[in-house]
Amino acid sequence: MDWGGRLAELAAAHGVPGASLALRHRGVTAEHATGVLSTATNVPVTPGAVFQIGSVTKVWTATQVMLLAERGDLDLDAPVRDALPEFAVADPVVSVEATIRQLLSHTSGIDGDLFLDTGRGDDCLEKYVAACAELTQLHPPGATQSYVNAAYSVLGRIIEKATGGVWDRALREMVLDPLGLDGVCTLPEEALLRRAAVGHLGKGEKLRPTPVWGLMRSIGPAGLICATAADTVAFGAAHLAPGLLTEASLTAMRAPQIEVPNPHGLGTHWGLGWILDTWDGHPVLWHSGSTIGQNASLWVVPDADLVVALLSNGGNDGALAADLAREIFAEVAGIAVRETPEPSAGPVAFDPADYTGLYERRHVITTITEGPRGLHARIEVTTPALADLAEPLELALSPVDEVTFVGTAEGNPAKVPFVFHRLPDGSPHVHYSARTNPRTKPADGTGRSAG
Repeated sequence: MDWGGRLAELAAAHGVPGASLALRHRGVTAEHATGVLSTATNVPVTPGAVFQIGSVTKVWTATQVMLLAERGDLDLDAPVRDALPEFAVADPVVSVEATIRQLLSHTSGIDGDLFLDTGRGDDCLEKYVAACAELTQLHPPGATQSYVNAAYSVLGRIIEKATGGVWDRALREMVLDPLGLDGVCTLPEEALLRRAAVGHLGKGEKLRPTPVWGLMRSIGPAGLICATAADTVAFGAAHLAPGLLTEASLTAMRAPQIEVPNPHGLGTHWGLGWILDTWDGHPVLWHSGSTIGQNASLWVVPDADLVVALLSNGGNDGALAADLAREIFAEVAGIAVRETPEPSAGPVAFDPADYTGLYERRHVITTITEGPRGLHARIEVTTPALADLAEPLELALSPVDEVTFVGTAEGNPAKVPFVFHRLPDGSPHVHYSARTNPRTKPADGTGRSAG
């Protein structure tokens, strides 16, 4: 298969300005690129171009934590405060008892989408950790899984304390230099020295370069790495066999830590850093990432000795990733990618009152109402740094079964699975985009939980 040609075809079909693809199969890496770095300059994407890989960065940070654990410098099951005495969140019990393992596996329950600019100095993570004292809980630690960006900035600060240097430097010394990844960087002034992609917002005729380069430095350990697709694949390949990490650490990172309440989204379980899934009987380690107008995916299939990285800079990049992954894994390894479930062909019995109402987490308001084919979701992002860059998202939710719905937006082929679930204490939540959202007010406006 001409994967370079196919990348170009699919990127054009999905309105993606530029993309870079790397495949490593049985030790051999192939690189492909298409499109432009920015529609404002029309500079072509080349295989050596760097993209922001967003939250794929979290696996790199988790790898640093595992290296420190191998050295005996960290205990994953010890309280965070053992390594970082100043750590605190709003809940005093969680402040004392939250563990490093819970931060790694997104099981701390902290409502941690804290996008806070604490400056460009080397003390940005120290200041960020201090600001975490205001973060509340979405759920008790260990009760379920919900994605916590702040957890990885806290882990970055733990790495700084353990190594005596800033996270960026520790990343280079611990991971980049040992793997020979010269094209990887974390700061915009480093990216400027390379052929760097620019994110794009909107779709179709509304597609435009983002007015903002990227996120603030305090989010570095959670999502600020810039890399080529080939270097991203080389990092993924380091998780196929012992070398950078020991066999024990590789096994620990792949071990399920928590079952995801919404198994139809990113994966069925979360490991240490990695999202865990099973496709056609094959265990898959992977992570995706998004920044402002850029997206990335890294897939590792150990028993097929296959690693794939796709980096892109806007448009319907989720559809590009889904289509390309489906074709690559089928053609190269004979593996069928697990698909998002389709809405039920027949009627599904459910009581809308069980689900309608207001669901809230930090800077995200989800309003669930009755819709013509099931339910309707309106999602509003109120993060100060991001609110002006994202319009409210309107999704029609079609039922798959009595608790599972598939959300679709007009003119967008992407499908977003929603799962309504309850915690052990009975509180109602909806889980989508790797996060759980507690219901704060049912549809009748009384503030009482329905059911």
